Amino acid sequence: MRLLLEQNISFRVAVMLASEYPGSLHVRDAGMESADDDAVWQYAKDNRLIIVSKDSGFHDRSLLRGAPPKVIWLRIGNSTTQQIRDILRRHIEEIHDFEQSEEETFLVLS
Repeated sequence: MRLLLEQNISFRVAVMLASEYPGSLHVRDAGMESADDDAVWQYAKDNRLIIVSKDSGFHDRSLLRGAPPKVIWLRIGNSTTQQIRDILRRHIEEIHDFEQSEEETFLVLS
């Protein structure tokens, strides 16, 4: 279960979650700091990553295109890096089930 954290989430979250989500990365780790959403989407799709975002853009895209990739939309407003880490830790079983589902394309966490 590998995550791709989008630009509006701190790159530190990927490091903090290395044991729970091995192989996860931030867009900057993939050399995509200034990439548009299409490029991020394609990268996630090509590399079997779940996109984690704090804005609705990837959620909307998943409604139109379906999966892959799958999308986790964090509806948490302004949050600290630790709060983002905690929500992804707290929902690890739900995220695992989401990853395994053949029907679900996005997951909203708050």
